[in-house]
Amino acid sequence: MVGYKSQFGPKMRPQLHIAGYPLKNLAHHGISAAAFGGVALVAVLFFGEGIPRVQNDVLKKIPVVNEYWLSKKPVPASDSPF
Repeated sequence: MVGYKSQFGPKMRPQLHIAGYPLKNLAHHGISAAAFGGVALVAVLFFGEGIPRVQNDVLKKIPVVNEYWLSKKPVPASDSPF
């Protein structure tokens, strides 16, 4: 440190960080990770919508789209792969 510190100079203080990464960078990467996670979740639900267990346990419990899944007719046992 210097012996003299001017009162008109910049007021330096340490930047907030977690494990050495500044919060601004962590927020940017967190938003990107959340977006990729959301897209991955939609992809899993899209590919798994034909599985009866996914329909009963997940898709029928989503408040906005449950009417679509509740109104579908059941699959006959001869057409069910399980």
